[in-house]
Amino acid sequence: MAPVEDQLAALLRGTEFGDEPTRRVMEAELRERLAEGRPLRVYCGYDPTAVDLHLGHTLTMRKLRTFQDLGHEVTFLIGNFTTLVGDPSDADRTRPMLSPEEIEENSRTYVDQAFRILDRERTIVRRNADWLGALSFGDVLRVASHFTVAQFLERDNLARRFERHDPIHISEFLYALMQAYDAVAMETDVQVGGSDQLFNLMAGRVLQREYGQRPQVAITLPLLSGTDGNLKMSKSLGNHIGIDEPPNDLFGKVMSIPDSSLRSYFTLLTDLPDVEVEALLAGAPMEAKKRLALEITAGLHGSSAAEAARGYFESTIQRRETPSEMPEYALDGEAPEGERSLLRVLAASGLAASSAEARRLVAQGAVRVNGERALEAARPLSPGDELRVGPRRFLRVVAGAGRGA
Repeated sequence: MAPVEDQLAALLRGTEFGDEPTRRVMEAELRERLAEGRPLRVYCGYDPTAVDLHLGHTLTMRKLRTFQDLGHEVTFLIGNFTTLVGDPSDADRTRPMLSPEEIEENSRTYVDQAFRILDRERTIVRRNADWLGALSFGDVLRVASHFTVAQFLERDNLARRFERHDPIHISEFLYALMQAYDAVAMETDVQVGGSDQLFNLMAGRVLQREYGQRPQVAITLPLLSGTDGNLKMSKSLGNHIGIDEPPNDLFGKVMSIPDSSLRSYFTLLTDLPDVEVEALLAGAPMEAKKRLALEITAGLHGSSAAEAARGYFESTIQRRETPSEMPEYALDGEAPEGERSLLRVLAASGLAASSAEARRLVAQGAVRVNGERALEAARPLSPGDELRVGPRRFLRVVAGAGRGA
């Protein structure tokens, strides 16, 4: 294994603990365990609450990959039991409960996407229903006896809801207990999580100590800001960058982040040395952003796809050229004008999520036909027309009798 101080520097890069005393304790304990010269048991839990993951989810996965590359044992824990409750850590309201079928389908998607970052051959995949589902009511009471209601109400989000007299369900208190028990069941050395998860990770330390185990080291990472540069990345806020997005879209979205986010994105989403990051930040922001987008896209899609995405961005966005290759939509040129309208093609091709969105895009001036801004959503299209929606999406209308791509 690498020298302890080298491992420590890599593993603590980009971490955020909320206060300096907690950082010092976690750093000292991690150094002590690394000095033992054995593979540490490391895990992070993921509740499959949705289908798609975004770059914000990858921060903890990247840290797990660092542990893997340093020779440690990594478990990707699927919270198929904790998802039944829903994590209140970053919520100001009760989360909706999913069905077991929805959870299982989401789980498969999460694992497939996670292996874009984690080494499939070196990753242990487990599900916490295997042990949480086996607990008796007496077991739950014993776990709960180690915590107080006051401890939970100290958490900002629950305190706000309590002050507003909003409902707080007992099941939400149990969530932290279930996550804490995960650490006990797997006898972990290290748990990785977001900074909003610190209470849950520390609860795991408490419970491990009560069960006669050595308390785990908590490694927490900040929440990634979205493309707006202000709010945390979230699909519901529309400021996310999905890890399954095509290379051209992924590269283009990274290029859209504000300059103020560059440092955190470099630190949290790339492995570039700090000295190289500083040199990039001291230069032109556009070039720094291109390097960032290249690194992130290459990490998820490979170097060749990333280079092609950079070329696509430079030609279509910077030089405003029309790409020679683009998705096609088959259109019957003899069909009535209503069936050939820009509105209909935008919605049917997927360039717009609905007719209402298509109208908004046209009204906002975001749609061009053959290089000219479209003024009427009802204008008919013909084979050979080329559409551009926003800076990155293109479509060519071709002759045909049915729907195209």
